[in-house]
Amino acid sequence: MLAELAPGGIAKELYVSDAEALLSHLSPQTPAQQMRFDLVLELLDDVRRLDAQTKESHRRIKIAVKASGTSVTIIYGVGPILAAGLIGYSGDIRRFANRDAYASYNGTAPIELSSGGRVVHRLSRRGNRKLNHNIHMAAITQIRNPGTQGRIYFERKIAEGKTKKEAVRSLKRQVSNAVYSQLLLDAR
Repeated sequence: MLAELAPGGIAKELYVSDAEALLSHLSPQTPAQQMRFDLVLELLDDVRRLDAQTKESHRRIKIAVKASGTSVTIIYGVGPILAAGLIGYSGDIRRFANRDAYASYNGTAPIELSSGGRVVHRLSRRGNRKLNHNIHMAAITQIRNPGTQGRIYFERKIAEGKTKKEAVRSLKRQVSNAVYSQLLLDAR
């Protein structure tokens, strides 16, 4: 709506403060523009309310994760939001016999797909996909930041001849193992 009012359009991502500044310089000329202007004002009120709710939710999650005393947040790339997801979706970590069972549960354990003498592993589509997504986000955060253990591991796997997707899958398994270890320490 705002892009239709602004001459030349707007940037791809727009914040409430930017929209307010843009609206202060606009004066609708036609009834259609006035209607769009009024709708944009209403939508901005909704965005302000949702932003406030999001900030409050993040604040409460940070407090809850801190109160839980978890050590999962020491893993690089795991902040309070991801930690809450990892803890919540994992449940009682003691129900898993070992880290391999946990990796199978979260979908980071590869599945063997062999035929004849050829042994190949492929991506598992099983497991808790939301837990897998949280592990993926932590792995990608590590890859994007040079000098982290995850980035070094990823680059080593690439140097060994793995594709980027294979290296990411391998790193996700390492992150899964680290999460399992930390949750096990927390449970003890």
